[in-house]
Amino acid sequence: MKISVVLITFNSEKTLAKVLEAVTWADEIVLVDSGSSDKTLKIAEVFKAKVIYRKFDNYGSQKNFATLQASNDWILSLDDDEILSTELQTEIQNLSLENTEFQAYKIPRSLIFLGKLLRFSGEYKRLTLRLFNRNFGNWNTEHVHESVEIKGKIGVLANHILHDSYRDLTDYFNKFNKYTSLGAKTLAERGKKASVSTIVLRFPITFLKVYFLKAACLDGYAGFMWALLSAMNPVIKYAKLKESESL
Repeated sequence: MKISVVLITFNSEKTLAKVLEAVTWADEIVLVDSGSSDKTLKIAEVFKAKVIYRKFDNYGSQKNFATLQASNDWILSLDDDEILSTELQTEIQNLSLENTEFQAYKIPRSLIFLGKLLRFSGEYKRLTLRLFNRNFGNWNTEHVHESVEIKGKIGVLANHILHDSYRDLTDYFNKFNKYTSLGAKTLAERGKKASVSTIVLRFPITFLKVYFLKAACLDGYAGFMWALLSAMNPVIKYAKLKESESL
């Protein structure tokens, strides 16, 4: 079975070449761009990707649209900062997708943060569904934290994707601001409310959970910063929700 690699981009020059270099074996690369002004499109041209423009509305809808542009039914859907390890490339190429009992596969994903591969912190080989037959499902249309919804049996691969998401802390906070705003919007659409106690208690509960229960303390400085920032995320998201309630 042929595989189409599908991804969405916007000013993705930082990691895009590494992402595409790791999937040159695929039968097709489809890239849906929302108006990049950096070298993203030039990089896509080097790797002979099929490029389509679509105005961005939300992550789920953008990825759903991208999946439908592929020529093949088996889709390997990646973010523009997700790099397949050499072992994972080999594992996927050795799959017998014509005869498989599965309609999709979850793939372990490991975060690189502040230049360090986090081996604890709850971010090492977390399963995420990235390889699927589009006849059995597609991305939902959530604003953020979108996911693939599949009707069928799901397998699990052994080797991991390297998630090289943040250039530095400035890059982190740029994304942090966007994602917390989208998260607050999603909560509002679901009718959620933000109490002061929820906002106050979220920080210590989340920090202790990540730093001790998920062993971020074993990842050194990067682990501490990840636990700290992970604890800030729900606080700001719910604070933005509360702010929107007063507008």
